[in-house]
Amino acid sequence: MLVLLLVALGAAGALVLVCVVSPWWWFAAGVLLLLTGLGGWDLVQRRHSVLRNYPLLGHLRFLMEALRPELQQYFVERNYDGRPFDRDVRSIVYERAKGVEAEEPFGTEQDVYAGGHEFLVPSMTPVAVPDEPPRVRVGGPHCTQPYDMALLNVSAMSFGALSSNAILALNKGAALGGFAHDTGEGGLSEYHLRAGGDLIWEIGTGYFGCRTSDGDFEAREFTDKAALPEVKCVSLKISQGAKPGIGGVLPGAKVNTEIARARDVPEGETVVSPPYHRVFSTPRELVLFVARMRELAGGKPTGFKLCVGSRRQFLAVCKAMLAEDVTPDFIVVDGSEGGTGAAPLEFADHLGTPLTEGLVTVHNALVGTGLRDRIRIGAGGKVATGADIVKRLVQGADYTNAARAMMFALGCLQTQRCHTNTCPVGVTTQDPRRVRALVVADKAQRVHRYQRATVRSATQIMAAMGVRDPRELGPELLRRRTDPTTVESYAELYEWLAPGVLLGEPPRAWDVDWAAADPDTF
Repeated sequence: MLVLLLVALGAAGALVLVCVVSPWWWFAAGVLLLLTGLGGWDLVQRRHSVLRNYPLLGHLRFLMEALRPELQQYFVERNYDGRPFDRDVRSIVYERAKGVEAEEPFGTEQDVYAGGHEFLVPSMTPVAVPDEPPRVRVGGPHCTQPYDMALLNVSAMSFGALSSNAILALNKGAALGGFAHDTGEGGLSEYHLRAGGDLIWEIGTGYFGCRTSDGDFEAREFTDKAALPEVKCVSLKISQGAKPGIGGVLPGAKVNTEIARARDVPEGETVVSPPYHRVFSTPRELVLFVARMRELAGGKPTGFKLCVGSRRQFLAVCKAMLAEDVTPDFIVVDGSEGGTGAAPLEFADHLGTPLTEGLVTVHNALVGTGLRDRIRIGAGGKVATGADIVKRLVQGADYTNAARAMMFALGCLQTQRCHTNTCPVGVTTQDPRRVRALVVADKAQRVHRYQRATVRSATQIMAAMGVRDPRELGPELLRRRTDPTTVESYAELYEWLAPGVLLGEPPRAWDVDWAAADPDTF
């Protein structure tokens, strides 16, 4: 109240000076009168208690709250403790995207004796780094058009969640580098197709781009689009790491002409993605629908993506595969640490299995059922560096996908405004003025350089470990400090099943889930 009284007195004094000294005092008087009016409104408004008790001064609280994320990121957080990605990781992506050597002087800033610290095991006899990075052949016994997947690819991000220029730049970068670009569940847009990069067409619960008017799967439209030469694989999204088991709503105000065309929905109408699929309700139906998708796609590699939940449910899917003698060509494991444009905080923080345990579970289930050699495993969830790639390969993956790291390569600043349509660099917005800031030709080169340098880093790490082929990586080559005096390898930390063991005498830790798994019910 004292501040408001002083401002009001100042305004009155300025008005006296206007009359007595000079009309130039109107500038000061005008400002002080506006502040007096604002303070008066603060006193009578009923929404904010802090403003009723502290008129004018209370606004400083809201100003500091608005500035807090930027102050935290630029002036408070250390290089290695930011979230979701620390400054060290963001910097290495930016440098590689710009074509700058990502090197660190004076040694690591990590506390290598802290619990949870992980490190890879170098060899006393390292091998030469290959001239060309290895690729992974994706395509099981029922696939007639296999695809050679890069070790690092663009993870699922839809047009609508990302801007048109962001999609264009990602796809052009993929075309330049010969790696794959997952469309996300928002449909095949012209921006996915224009640059000619290899696509993994993802189909979610809304069946966008291949749906009937009432939201069911439309086989004929799917067949036509899956036949496009740019589409190399098709994927059925079961769940997403950052928000497993939840649907989505796209408000009608955001459904413009382009988004409506890509998603096969009416323009201007709210679109609902249900949390569940219509095309299957049992493990057996899931497996048979994947087989149908592959047939409709002309034999192209077909798989599904999930955030792992119940091990028993995944084992039920494995039993369905065995019963029908049908397997997907790939399974993408999405960790709960994965990103999203927006999700309820409780889902992002508390639901779903982190990538490490998810990968180990899926890999072991497929090995234990004798199916691992028919199915490739992709991994997504905070993959950003060459070390991340190698760690995920050790844990059971064949290749990796990255979303937020690719956004960093586009210029993302981790301002975490993806859901507000105010992305300052034009990546996650549909505002034409903001989208214009993202120059496709430049950012496509950045995406290409980042992917190439990161895969090169992964091959250098493997060479330092004495590994010529990713298939030589084993769990004994990754170690974790569990306390200040104990280090254990992944071979000791986790149980690794022998091929086919679940079909005979399952280990004690698996026998209850295996016995309860039913191919005809989740």
